Amino acid sequence: MIGEKREKFWEDRRVFVTGANGFLGSWLTEKLVEKKAKVVALIRDQLPYSKFNTSGIVSKVTVVNGRLEDYELIERVLNEYEIDTCFHLGAQTLVETAVRAPLSTFESNIKGIWNILEAVRKIDTVKRLVLASSDKAYGSSNKLPYSEDDCLRGLHPYDVSKTCADLIAQAYYNTYGLPVVITRCGNIYGGGDLNFSRIIPGTIKSAVFDEAPVLRSDGTYLRDYIYVKDVVDAYMTLAENIEWKKVKGQAFNIGTETPISVLELVNKILTLCGKKYLKPVIKNEAVHEIKRQYLSCEKIRNILGWKYKYDLDKGLRETIKWYYDFFNRIQYYTMKKEAYNKRLQWER
Repeated sequence: MIGEKREKFWEDRRVFVTGANGFLGSWLTEKLVEKKAKVVALIRDQLPYSKFNTSGIVSKVTVVNGRLEDYELIERVLNEYEIDTCFHLGAQTLVETAVRAPLSTFESNIKGIWNILEAVRKIDTVKRLVLASSDKAYGSSNKLPYSEDDCLRGLHPYDVSKTCADLIAQAYYNTYGLPVVITRCGNIYGGGDLNFSRIIPGTIKSAVFDEAPVLRSDGTYLRDYIYVKDVVDAYMTLAENIEWKKVKGQAFNIGTETPISVLELVNKILTLCGKKYLKPVIKNEAVHEIKRQYLSCEKIRNILGWKYKYDLDKGLRETIKWYYDFFNRIQYYTMKKEAYNKRLQWER
């Protein structure tokens, strides 16, 4: 879908986004609003510093407060708002959190997916459903890059939650013909990710405050990193074309096909921040993490002509600027609040 038809595609379309105030959800929701879609956003927790709030997106959408595990809520939203398109991004997304609390991760990531799928099966207004799986669904493999035909075999809690969710989505398509497409992304990065345990935001934060970044791994772990704006474009492209026989019911890898080691990535960020003198602290404590992961994106390229627009350097430059601006704003608001409190004390 190209040209004027694509530009008009989202106008007045009713779209449901789960996890809308999360990292990827904030960017996707912002783009949908820009395209004049009528967005209904599912929010579990209030996140005051999220991009969803600080950019003002929250005031431009209909917000529903609730949990993915609440089936009745999901069905009600799809029905009452006559949803046409659903982007299911809501999930517990951190590997270490999943290791500490596997049950809540399974509840969110597996029960959440079957609730969405079952509700879509029953509510016939929904014409397209894009589900976020992950490259972690593939598990560890000596055969790289991963292709969409490879077996899904996660071994640890987070990876297993994605493997299960992915397979359940395939079952709903193969059994009921649901209009679903599955995305398996590499490591997504960009401004607005406030999980500073992740390597890119964590390293930038260290650079901002002139501290040595800390690596949980030995630095040799290999990953494929993709900029959040490219992921948003891929999601919307898949949704726009879900009626195609080669798209509906399919899984698509989304990445840049340019893997890089964690240590190389950290040093690149420090260089771009002008902080080459900071030396990473390598703890080598990472457990239950896959050491080598990267994707083949031949399928989405051949079927839809989609390719990423941001190479790593370009994406990192935008990301670094976002975080420097973010921390400057936070410092400004903190100082302003402190000054206000002091003034109140003086007036009393």
